[in-house]
Amino acid sequence: MGQNQLVIRALEPEDIDAIYRWENDPAVWEYSDIHTPYSRHVLTQYLMEAQSGDFYRDRQLRLVAQLGAQAVGCIDLFDYDPSHHRAGVGILVDSAFRRQGVALQMLEYLKRYAHDVLQLHQLYCHISLDNLASRQLFLKAGFTHAGTLVDWNYNPQSKQYQPAWILQIIL
Repeated sequence: MGQNQLVIRALEPEDIDAIYRWENDPAVWEYSDIHTPYSRHVLTQYLMEAQSGDFYRDRQLRLVAQLGAQAVGCIDLFDYDPSHHRAGVGILVDSAFRRQGVALQMLEYLKRYAHDVLQLHQLYCHISLDNLASRQLFLKAGFTHAGTLVDWNYNPQSKQYQPAWILQIIL
């Protein structure tokens, strides 16, 4: 595996340090549904038990992006709806690897995997209006703006509600 070759793979126990760092970064909480820290124990339990590897049963899938030997981000499918063949997408890239094309490569991989392997019809995401980098990423990956949700996300730091865009892509 070349140093610059991005690999997308399943979560492994050795990912605990990276996951712990990412999930407990308050800068990320602003754009997620998480507003409290996770303990290493809780995250270890998640790594060991929460994901069976069966997307259809779990209705979610978390994958890790790796460059060389280093985990550089994760990408999730969640809220899988088997009746309508769709799922939500979440993405996080380690701050040291942002603005290097990693996130776009992760999304392109996930789109192919969701279509070719999981046979999903569409993917969607909700992105806070003030998260310009994420909106630009998803638009560049072919997602389109499908609507705006008023006062969708509450930011406990600013004590204000933020609108969010719904973006979707038909695979």
